[in-house]
Amino acid sequence: MKTRARVYGTAVLATTAMLVSCARSIHQNERFVFVATNVGIPYWQDVQTGFFDAGKLLRVKTEFRGPDKYDPEAELKVFEDVVASHPTGIAVSPGRPDIFTDAIDAAIQEGIPVITVDSDDAKSRRVMFVGTDNYRAGLESGTQMAEALHGRGHVVVVSIPGQSNQEERARGVQQAFKNYPYLSVGQVVNDNGDAGAARSLVAGLLQNHEPIDGIICLEASGGPGVAAALDQSGMAGRIPVIAMDANHDTLDLISKGSIAATVAQKPYTMGFYGLRFLDDLHHNAVHEFPDWRSAPVSPLPTSVDTGTVVVSSRNLQDYLSAIPAPTH
Repeated sequence: MKTRARVYGTAVLATTAMLVSCARSIHQNERFVFVATNVGIPYWQDVQTGFFDAGKLLRVKTEFRGPDKYDPEAELKVFEDVVASHPTGIAVSPGRPDIFTDAIDAAIQEGIPVITVDSDDAKSRRVMFVGTDNYRAGLESGTQMAEALHGRGHVVVVSIPGQSNQEERARGVQQAFKNYPYLSVGQVVNDNGDAGAARSLVAGLLQNHEPIDGIICLEASGGPGVAAALDQSGMAGRIPVIAMDANHDTLDLISKGSIAATVAQKPYTMGFYGLRFLDDLHHNAVHEFPDWRSAPVSPLPTSVDTGTVVVSSRNLQDYLSAIPAPTH
């Protein structure tokens, strides 16, 4: 019996070693690249962490590229350079979809799988989209503001017009406001994803005595910038701010009462599953068709909604306690 058990254990170890070896071999020399915009902000750093963690799990090479400020033209140049290097697959968040379509289609034509993450380019031949249902996120932002203002007032919206995710969020805000006839969007200001610009723009509106009863930020940097402007003007906590995303500064400002709530996305999840889907595509893991390149439709989902959560003073501590401590 001992001999049989020993033989069985040896066979299990050999089989395990063979499986690990096979897992390594199918991922040899694979390189996946994520191209984003404004990579210096915490939001994209969270996406990068998810992308890299998935790379470690799959034992593939990963790169995260893009400009350190909102600059769609510069991002497009990075994307084209990445395509020219012939990676195994590309995830991209197009800053302006209208200028990315041809480049994405060219990459697909060369047999490089491309998926969009966070911001979509539905007119391109990209295989799928992974990210927030931005229309629903906008609905949530508008609903939160309506509750804060009791359905009355003029609201300033801080966003980046022309970016597909921002446009969808703005559409959601407008739809939410249709339920409140005394609630309207007064002005829309473009901060280009820069907290300093958001601060300056809102400070200018306050100095000009523009009617502002509430402020909705549809991108991550706007919340802290707007809160700084209100604090400088002595209006902190008096004008409700609904922010976007859960970076450290935004959560800290919620704890101080400077921001009423934020609609938090799941950037880590986007990066993690963005790479997993690219890898599945490259290896044709879904066997509906022999090859994704010649398939009449993508074997993968057309889009995956990674979801949102509203964080306010009511659930802030629970949210913070659920965030894992840094490992470095």
